[in-house]
Amino acid sequence: MTAVFEYQIVSKRFKDHMALDGVSMRGERGQVIALLGENGAGKTTAIKILLGLLAPDGGASRVMGLDSQTHGAEIRRRVGYMPDRPALYEWMTVREIGWFAAGFYPLGFQQRYEDLVQRFGLDDKPIKSLSKGMQGKVSLSLAMAHEPDLLVLDEPTSGLDPLVRREFLESMIEIASEGRTVLLSSHQIAEVERVADIVAVLRGGKLILCEPLDVLKDRVSEVIVTLADIETAPPEVASPALLLRAQRHDRVWRLMVRDLNDAGRLALNSDPNHLHVEEKRLSLEEIFVACMITKADGFDPTTIGLTPRVDALATAKK
Repeated sequence: MTAVFEYQIVSKRFKDHMALDGVSMRGERGQVIALLGENGAGKTTAIKILLGLLAPDGGASRVMGLDSQTHGAEIRRRVGYMPDRPALYEWMTVREIGWFAAGFYPLGFQQRYEDLVQRFGLDDKPIKSLSKGMQGKVSLSLAMAHEPDLLVLDEPTSGLDPLVRREFLESMIEIASEGRTVLLSSHQIAEVERVADIVAVLRGGKLILCEPLDVLKDRVSEVIVTLADIETAPPEVASPALLLRAQRHDRVWRLMVRDLNDAGRLALNSDPNHLHVEEKRLSLEEIFVACMITKADGFDPTTIGLTPRVDALATAKK
């Protein structure tokens, strides 16, 4: 199956800063792919390379079979894109900019734009008089009005009030259910958790995690072990489980574990030195925080199984 978008070992350096380091991932039809990472992780760079707005130093990217570097203009015509800092003609009104943009798209654009503007509660005022959040709503309306097969959103909910933000994110699920694809870069991890099919995490330009969200949350859990004595050896997890992080408070150990199976659970519960063992499901935010811990803190995601699996991207559907 042809991917809607794809990165193949993409790298980009800015002087001494490695913005992207051998990134490979893909998105299929009907998926919401969340691209997460701290500031400077490479999210915006990745998006600009995909849309042909920035040339990579190595590797290639494609959108709907088109090479990003040779067909950038065609890709941007077919994709809906909202940058993190929307550039709008501020001397136009909300209605005028929709009329202007409609000239670049097939019939029906302006009506859908006006429907979106009404949905977002925007009056026909000069864009320069609008708040940052209201200008964001205009940019979203422009990105969505031509019903693109791929919608690329860089921090789209920044500046939106909570109700509009919730409605917008729910609309991403509707878009995916229609067979279209959403690539969503965001810092709002709790909100992303409600809508994402695939979660990709960038850290320092490296893609350290790329999995279906439901699979990730099923495979990573926290195990809380209360020891019989403070001098007892720390609890161990048996293979194939991987210990991602261990924190201690007196006799209580909190272990973040990946791929703990029934045999591993039985071993922890049957150890006479363990007074109490409890396992709990983790939120995406808790897993994300673990991914952001540096090697100096004793955790290297690239060595414990949180590495990207490109072939997993096609397995998740809402």
